[in-house]
Amino acid sequence: MPPIRTAVVALIRDRRLLMVTARGREVHYMPGGKIDAGESAAQAAVREAHEEIGVVLTERDVHPLFSIAVQAHGEPEGRLVEMAVFGVSPAAAASLEPVASAEVDALHWTTSADVDRCPPAGAEILRRLAATGAID
Repeated sequence: MPPIRTAVVALIRDRRLLMVTARGREVHYMPGGKIDAGESAAQAAVREAHEEIGVVLTERDVHPLFSIAVQAHGEPEGRLVEMAVFGVSPAAAASLEPVASAEVDALHWTTSADVDRCPPAGAEILRRLAATGAID
């Protein structure tokens, strides 16, 4: 099975990471999604941020933080999600007002204490950001 290639934005404010709950689901996900054919990871992160949390970013507003490859939530054992994680520049982040879209039920400002509410990819992102001191 080929991996699922995705890109997400890590919007951090006050040492908390913005995550979302998708409609009909209970776990917290990163705002982002699949990378379309012909699209760079940064382009996908910017597009998905607009679609899911209603923020307008440009590729200049985001920067690569890290990538992860973990078991994909809700997929057969062995199917990985490869996730490119992009940070948002502090200048851009300060002016953003995220809102839940039609795809998103709720927004959550999370810390490492919320790791048990996340699928494997989200949990790994929370752990890594906490280890760098970016979030509590």
